[in-house]
Amino acid sequence: MTVFATALWFCRQLCAYLVHLLERCSRYLQRIFTNNRTVWDETDLLAFCAKEWKGETEQAKQMRESYKTLFWKYHVKYIRQVTGDKYCLLRAVLFQIFSQGLPLPSWTKATDILKLPEKLLYSQGCNWIQQYSFGSQRYTGSNTLGILRKCIEALKGQWMEISGIKDQAQRQNFCNALFTGGNMEHKFYEAIKFLMLYQVIEAYERLAGNQECIPNFFSDLFRRDTSLDPLSYMMNHLNSIGDRRGLDQIDLFLLEHSLEVKIIVYRLCKINTKDFLEMYTDEYQRDWHELLLVTEDDRHYHIPVVKI
Repeated sequence: MTVFATALWFCRQLCAYLVHLLERCSRYLQRIFTNNRTVWDETDLLAFCAKEWKGETEQAKQMRESYKTLFWKYHVKYIRQVTGDKYCLLRAVLFQIFSQGLPLPSWTKATDILKLPEKLLYSQGCNWIQQYSFGSQRYTGSNTLGILRKCIEALKGQWMEISGIKDQAQRQNFCNALFTGGNMEHKFYEAIKFLMLYQVIEAYERLAGNQECIPNFFSDLFRRDTSLDPLSYMMNHLNSIGDRRGLDQIDLFLLEHSLEVKIIVYRLCKINTKDFLEMYTDEYQRDWHELLLVTEDDRHYHIPVVKI
């Protein structure tokens, strides 16, 4: 190969890389500019795809194929965009629960969730919950129980109020105004994280006492070196949600179990594989409502809207 041909090949590779880099920067800047607001209006799915994935890189082609599959095969015609922070998945799930007017999980009828922090600390000896972190807030110490109680009160109160609204349009407008970012939202998500922790503690104690059966995913959770018990799960996984990370695959099973919903995720990066449509129900629950999510990269989630 001549020097000229080598230089020409190098220039072409460099141009292709720069085009790819510019596309990624453009999408990143768009997310930065919209990061402080949540767009809950329905956006045409294919128009959204055309705006997000231009160019002829392999990734862009794959994503356009994935969105077309979503549109034609699964009848997803619109998408609700969700603010892309580390609470993204929790936000997408809770918005659907509230907007659909779903009730509180049935297990909360027999358990006063407002008293859970004190119950775990004083009755069950879990004094380590004082090391619970609230997103970017680390180790609030003696103030942990008070903050947890306020978070749970905010979640339960708002949940009961919204589920009592029977008019769908009114409930949707209420949710559009509620999910706009800020401290109130963060309280909701921290309360959900704590409900997840409570379920882990309950499952661990039942497992240790050889009591009733527990869902299969708990065995996988406790088998990991980083979550051998509730304390290690909290310290190594739960505390960082909302700060350094979102939810991983096992967290989705736990979230679903805690809120009693069936979560279905369209994973666009897994086009043409069996993992394109992922269901996180460990045991089929006929009476649990379905919630839909769509993700390009298993980190940032939006809400797909199916219309046939």
